[in-house]
Amino acid sequence: SSSSTAKFASQKIVRQDAYAYAMKVGLRESPAAKSLREASAKNPRAGMMGDPIESSFFALILPAIGAKKIIEVGVFTGYSTLVMAEALPDDGKVLALDITDEYLLDEHWPEEEKKKIDLQIGPAVEALQNLCSDESELGTWDFAFIDADKQSYEKYYELLLKLLRPGGIMAIDNVLWSGRVLDTGITDDDTVAIRNISEHVMSDDRVAHVLLPFA
Repeated sequence: SSSSTAKFASQKIVRQDAYAYAMKVGLRESPAAKSLREASAKNPRAGMMGDPIESSFFALILPAIGAKKIIEVGVFTGYSTLVMAEALPDDGKVLALDITDEYLLDEHWPEEEKKKIDLQIGPAVEALQNLCSDESELGTWDFAFIDADKQSYEKYYELLLKLLRPGGIMAIDNVLWSGRVLDTGITDDDTVAIRNISEHVMSDDRVAHVLLPFA
């Protein structure tokens, strides 16, 4: 099938049959999101795409917290960007940051959602630092999603924490790293960085947190 190469088609954390069932009855995708997911799955690097169930979970949360301003760090093909934009009101905004637009499939973004998305290409740390230098932006953003280079996760976290409003939510992807964080014999830089951000958040008394064991 067109989704056979994607990360979400070969789960290592959730039982495969349970995940297939969740994909069948556990979310509603717009036609645009479905076409973008299927196009993304054809990319040789499809494993970089965010989980569709995760994106739908965000889309459920965003209206519940009255979100209008979102920051996404790591865009890839733009699937989660689109799903989150769909969940925002007409005057909502997704600031989407990525180092490259090489994989972007924004031709699948409908015009009514595209107008909500501010795509900025370049180093995300610099973009966030620039945003933090504007005092009017501090504490005004409702939601942030980190799914980019793992060794910068802690930098992203600290910068985004300055930008989020009280009661805002930050989501961090890949915290189980397909189970690699559980194996103490695995010590590559990315795996160590992911362990470090989870421990950092756990010990950070500025925030309440929970780790959901599915990504």
